[in-house]
Amino acid sequence: MKLLKKILRWGVSLFFATSILAVVIYKFLPVFVTPLMVIRLFQQAGDGESLKWHHTWVSLDEISPHMPVAVMASEDQRFLLHHGFDMNAIEKAARHNINGGRVHGGSTISQQTAKNVFLWPGRSWVRKGFEAYFTFLIELMWSKQRIMEVYLNSIEMGDGIYGVEACAEHNFDKEAIDLTRPDCALIAATLPNPRKFSSKEPSPYIRRRCVQIQQQMRFIPSFPKEGEDYNPKTSSGGVYRNRKR
Repeated sequence: MKLLKKILRWGVSLFFATSILAVVIYKFLPVFVTPLMVIRLFQQAGDGESLKWHHTWVSLDEISPHMPVAVMASEDQRFLLHHGFDMNAIEKAARHNINGGRVHGGSTISQQTAKNVFLWPGRSWVRKGFEAYFTFLIELMWSKQRIMEVYLNSIEMGDGIYGVEACAEHNFDKEAIDLTRPDCALIAATLPNPRKFSSKEPSPYIRRRCVQIQQQMRFIPSFPKEGEDYNPKTSSGGVYRNRKR
């Protein structure tokens, strides 16, 4: 029993040490591979398909400034205000799910980033617990700019396509920095299910969602650069001010 407790203590200590170290490392280094990318490769091989893995890391300043605004409008409009968890969205999703119909999630961009980079897909309570833990860590150690940068580089955006640079190249024949406002809204419209919906050949439903997202983008200011804070109280739309050093 004592040996089992000792092993358990060492196991827990090792998990916390390695997880914190991983978050610190990814604060500075590009994320070139995620668990989901590897899982998709095994799924493709198991289905007898040709292996597809398109991913190119780019910094946030090499991505169209419309892209962060588009994903906030579509996925998480309070991204700059919350600390990883949007309780309003969670409560709203819970009420919707209780009333029946298609299940809605309340995941923020921070939660999706934690899941994409450190975890596996799924809806179990264990996985959700790890997701909350890693979300807390990245919100504590990373800036909002770094979270957005990792999110836009790691999220699945099509069959074997990961990140906005690969999506821009394969679906728009351009670089991420050259994506237009409608392009970014179109990509954001597919994110709830990028393997079902395509930004290269959008369905009428996706085109309607694209229009709705562009309308929402009008109420979201441009994404702040590193060293700027979001101050929603100074105007209805919110402005940015330089952080004092």
